[in-house]
Amino acid sequence: MSQRDSGDGKRSPNLAGLRGQIDRLDKQLVGLMNDRAELARQIGHIKQSAGEQTYDPSREEAVLERVTASNQGPLSAESLKAIYRELISGSRAIEQHLRVAHLGPAWTYSHLAALHRFGSSVDFVPVASISAAFEEVHAGHSHYGVVPLENSTDGRIADTLDNFSRLPVKICAEVSLRIHHTLLAACDRSAIREVYSRPQALSQCRNWLARHLPAARLVEVTSTSAAAETAARTPHAAAIASRQAGVHHGLNVLAENIEDVAGNTTRFAVIGHADAKRTARDKTSLMFEIEHKPGGLADALAIPKRQKLNLTWIESFPLPGEERGYIFFVELEGHRTDLRVRRAIASLEKRCKRVVILGSYATAAPVG
Repeated sequence: MSQRDSGDGKRSPNLAGLRGQIDRLDKQLVGLMNDRAELARQIGHIKQSAGEQTYDPSREEAVLERVTASNQGPLSAESLKAIYRELISGSRAIEQHLRVAHLGPAWTYSHLAALHRFGSSVDFVPVASISAAFEEVHAGHSHYGVVPLENSTDGRIADTLDNFSRLPVKICAEVSLRIHHTLLAACDRSAIREVYSRPQALSQCRNWLARHLPAARLVEVTSTSAAAETAARTPHAAAIASRQAGVHHGLNVLAENIEDVAGNTTRFAVIGHADAKRTARDKTSLMFEIEHKPGGLADALAIPKRQKLNLTWIESFPLPGEERGYIFFVELEGHRTDLRVRRAIASLEKRCKRVVILGSYATAAPVG
């Protein structure tokens, strides 16, 4: 090894020597990654022969947890996860090239959530609406879709809940993405006359906008990336979107983290056709319709309590048309294969007009 004097009498490696070590390690890493990919391909063949899905979110999360648990630095756990997420994504693409629908265009928060879940080695399919993402998956044009389910500031995403009541798709995973809004423009802040964004993003930044851009007109568009695209071609216009959308459209970052509530998080559902396997930290999403009579909801909600199941989310949604009544969306802790969950579902099916199991999947920690 080439060395030089560090000034204190000790010998230390020089730049060329250190780079040589890195080159040798890189060669080993490439070989090891390809060995791993070959094993993944063999697993894929076994899955296909058994009629199993290529994408296994519970297994992928288990790999990430195992890798980070053995990490001793200096790489951070998040950096290691990002590296392995892409390694898993590339290996999965050898088995099957997935199509994943999301609210477009590119670099919306839905796109970022999809990247966090699937990595970049998939075909992303940007669509114009949440309904279109559901239709893509339902029709079999895309293997999976990523749709917003709930925001910590604004609550439920009504379009998503409505589509769950309309189309028979399953939730097989979730992504909990920290939302950091950025003010983007091609002009100075003093020249801004209009601010474009999705209604939810404008709502989540309304206090900041009132303080810093009180005279600007707020204009709603279909997505945050569409806002960035509009701001890039419109004089005196700004957008509220992700930083990545600004880079993509050549906009300047005028202000970051302008959301009014720190810790602003959106939970996204990964929708598909297959159930997720059981893990140690599952939740089950379901919807049910009850008779429109006194005590009907109380009777239904007493069922999980009797089974000592914790309800983590409940939302009501009016039935379409003239018929009175509501559909209730519920999340409870546990997997649908757990005994207590099975008992609760069986009791609900006896008491309710309709019960639909949307899926059981692992609870996701916030990312981003």
